[in-house]
Amino acid sequence: MIDIHSHVLHGLDDGPASLEQSLELARLAVQEGISTIVATPHHRKGSYCNPAQTVETAVSLFQEQLLRHQIPLTICSGQEIHTHPQWLEDFYGNQLLTLNGSSYILIEFPSSKLPERVEEILHELSIRNLTAVIAHPERNKEIAEQPDKLLKLVEYGALAQVTSHSITGYFGPQVRSVALELCRRNLVHFIASDAHDAVRRPFHLQRAYGIVNEKLGGDYVKYYQHNAESLLNDRSFEIWRPVPKVRKSLFFTQLPSFFRRNRSL
Repeated sequence: MIDIHSHVLHGLDDGPASLEQSLELARLAVQEGISTIVATPHHRKGSYCNPAQTVETAVSLFQEQLLRHQIPLTICSGQEIHTHPQWLEDFYGNQLLTLNGSSYILIEFPSSKLPERVEEILHELSIRNLTAVIAHPERNKEIAEQPDKLLKLVEYGALAQVTSHSITGYFGPQVRSVALELCRRNLVHFIASDAHDAVRRPFHLQRAYGIVNEKLGGDYVKYYQHNAESLLNDRSFEIWRPVPKVRKSLFFTQLPSFFRRNRSL
């Protein structure tokens, strides 16, 4: 498996505090069947500032440690870029990283609302031949309350990545329900771990795929895994058509339960 969003590098953000903790997390990844991880430390979120050169150096040093400890895991460079007013300055100053040098770039919204002029940000990225991958939209309050706002961003050209822990229920039943609903409506294009440590927030990628397989079917699992591989190799891939929200009519809700397909999660 490929994990396109993780905080596996130590000492850069709220991920592992030490090299040993990073190595422990890497061993867990291998045990789970993950072969490649894109390291995406926070950039411009609060006090976390990890420009391109810092991340690339950390990835190189950590890859050396993985080889030394005989951990068969490949680490690629990336960032989780918090939307901020100076992002264009960072871009022109070569401070931003795409995911594994591809045309896909991971961006993070505030948890409470969408950033102002978000369409403008997506446009600025698109004219630079970059595709925005929105990190964990299911944990954004505005999107959770109005999923059609994510639909508009996807129609504008953005992609979305749901966190494995959202699907497994770590963030609570409401976030889990939103995550699965976004998946069902084809508004999600990747599942990634957003792993931070080996105890509280490990990968749980295999477990999340299992839940998706159970709730939505194997085609969704294949779709997400294929997309992750395509991203890693900077290839385009088919984007499933988003499904509009269907409002049940009064007639439908009054049908006997055995005539209705159970869509509960």
